[in-house]
Amino acid sequence: MAANNDVGTLLLVKKFGALVLIFFGILCIAVGLEYRSTGLSIGLTAAGIVALLGGMGLLVLKIIRRNAG
Repeated sequence: MAANNDVGTLLLVKKFGALVLIFFGILCIAVGLEYRSTGLSIGLTAAGIVALLGGMGLLVLKIIRRNAG
C-alpha cells in the first residue's frame, strides 16, 4: 500500500490507462485485419500494434516499480 495517497491514485490511473490502451490496440488490430481490402487497414493495424505495445509497456513499468519498493 502506498504511503502517499497521490502515488496510489497515479498508479491506479496508469493501470487503467494501460488496460484501455491494450483494449484499444486489440480492437484496432481486429478491425484492421477484418477490412484488409481498404487502404485504411494498414494504418489501423499499425496504430493498434503501437497502442498494444504502449499499454503492455505501462503495465511492465508498473510491475517493475511495485517490485522495486
